[in-house]
Amino acid sequence: MKLVIVESPAKCETIKRYLGQDYLVEASIGHIRELATTGKGGLGVDIENNFTPNYIISPDKRKVVNDLIRKSNKCEEVILATDPDREGEAIAWHLNRALQDKTSAQIKRIVFNEITPGAITEAVKNPHEIQESKVNAQKARRVLDRLVGYNLSPLLWKKIKNGLSAGRVQSVALRLICEREKEVEEFIPEEYWTLDADFSKGRTVLSSQLVQYEGKKPELKNEASVNEIIEKIKNSECKVIDIKESEKTIRPKAPFTTSKMQQAAANKLGFTSKKTMQVAQQLYEGVNIGSNRVGLITYMRTDSVRISQVALDDVRKFIGENYGQNMMPEKPIEYAVGKKAQDAHEAIRPTYVSYTPDSVKEYLTRDQLRLYSIIWERFVSSQMNNAKSKTVSVDIQAENAIFRISGSKLIEKGFYKAIKLLSSKEDSTGNVPNLKIGEVLKAEKFYPEQHFTSGPARYTDASIVKVLEEKGIGRPSTYAPIISVLLERYYVTRNNKQLVPTALGKMICNILVESFPDIINETFTADMENKLDLVEEDKFILVFSLFIVGSIIGFLHENIFG
Repeated sequence: MKLVIVESPAKCETIKRYLGQDYLVEASIGHIRELATTGKGGLGVDIENNFTPNYIISPDKRKVVNDLIRKSNKCEEVILATDPDREGEAIAWHLNRALQDKTSAQIKRIVFNEITPGAITEAVKNPHEIQESKVNAQKARRVLDRLVGYNLSPLLWKKIKNGLSAGRVQSVALRLICEREKEVEEFIPEEYWTLDADFSKGRTVLSSQLVQYEGKKPELKNEASVNEIIEKIKNSECKVIDIKESEKTIRPKAPFTTSKMQQAAANKLGFTSKKTMQVAQQLYEGVNIGSNRVGLITYMRTDSVRISQVALDDVRKFIGENYGQNMMPEKPIEYAVGKKAQDAHEAIRPTYVSYTPDSVKEYLTRDQLRLYSIIWERFVSSQMNNAKSKTVSVDIQAENAIFRISGSKLIEKGFYKAIKLLSSKEDSTGNVPNLKIGEVLKAEKFYPEQHFTSGPARYTDASIVKVLEEKGIGRPSTYAPIISVLLERYYVTRNNKQLVPTALGKMICNILVESFPDIINETFTADMENKLDLVEEDKFILVFSLFIVGSIIGFLHENIFG
């Protein structure tokens, strides 16, 4: 008998079916060990001894660990099958430490990017050593967060009230949200007007917009200026003076990374980042499809757009059979992996492209189906031909005013043939009727409209994730937790999908930025993320990284509390 240990109980049922009777599959239910909170300073980190972390079995996991030890002693082999990222590698390392002196079973480590029979079987055949560099990167992150949190939080207790806490990455995200809120509050809107007009050709009415007046772009600051133009042109001859046609090539987008999936789910489905990751986890861990239990998507925490050759072969075969060979390029499309991407595993894609959204919809919840649909659409469309659109722009002159009618339509659908939920209203804006230069039209009605300039938009789940990714703050596994922590601590509220800092959040942000400007800033946080990446790649010594942070915090702590 062999014991396989995964993180989540939901995976157990799926993997059990694949491995058969000779395997026992159990879950650690996440991390089993944590940094101690007792001892010198309650840090759980020995600062004087190379920042060595002091781990203990989590009190709520003692029963789980004892059960795993008992079951491991009935098996000849223990297979650690936790997730293929830093956290998963660290959990495997902690399990190894907890079990190695308590069992005679041989302990092995396996990883897989998808929960399918082929991937699981291949992983079991090819075990490998635990990657110490990945574990070190996770250790460094955990120690950094403990160092920062345990030194920043007392300042909040002293200045505001006991029980408040500050995190290394969350505090920077809070600062971004608070700074945007300040911009929103300080913005002074300015009035401006636009002028639309309806022109008719026979029974057809064409809507247009004023784009030029007296040879330049119109600046309509008040109602009087608009009415003045209307009075001058309302009885004038309206003639077509220019017609322009242009074609645009629209390229398909790469398969989803974690951040892009969260952004698309927020914009298209109205999901929060937390909800997106919860639903994606369900799809990854396995869903009952008839009599089979299937992991429908690959691992959902990734910043890579790489696709395996097997998956590329499968999707190209599917496209050829379902859309036609002429709907895809001769060679697979390769997408550039970002400079900061770890590229440890693939982009998010369906494990079996043949499981179309329509074919599995009766087995999925509404939320599961909608998220699976956009993942499937994005992947399949990413390997299809470009689309082409045609835009027609018609200029109509009335005295010194020029109005413009424009419309566009797809003339080659290309990859849009595979897209439903991900389609945009901008993909086609309607046709423009056939007109000729010199043709006279009749002005039917004018529509002056008052507007006010818009200030900066508050962050939403989608836009804050986009900014965090662009600035190198956090990683795929942390985007959703960053937002969740700020909401749970009531530093931020969600109002009409917008993230708004509370009075408490603003107060905390001001204190932290004033007292710890070298730490609560995006440059420092992004730099530390890069150093953690280098630790994972075994190119950077984590002790040096921790020493830098420890020195900064020690100096500031002395000056604030000393």
